[in-house]
Amino acid sequence: MIQIGRKLKELRKNEGLTQEKLAELLKISRVNYTRYETDKARPDYETLAAIADFYEVSIDELFSRNFK
Repeated sequence: MIQIGRKLKELRKNEGLTQEKLAELLKISRVNYTRYETDKARPDYETLAAIADFYEVSIDELFSRNFK
C-alpha cells in the first residue's frame, strides 16, 4: 500500500500547523486528516490536490516519488 502519512506530517510540522488548523484550512475534518497522517485512510483526489496546492508541491512529491 502506498503511504503518504510521514510526508504529510513532515510538511505540516514544517509549516508550524496543528492537525486541527490544517484540516480547517483544507475544509475537512480533523479526524479524517489524522487518518491520512497515520496511513489509516487515503485522501480522495480532490483532497490530494488541495494538499499539494496548499504546500505548493506536486502530488508526486506527496508520495515521495522522484523521477531521475
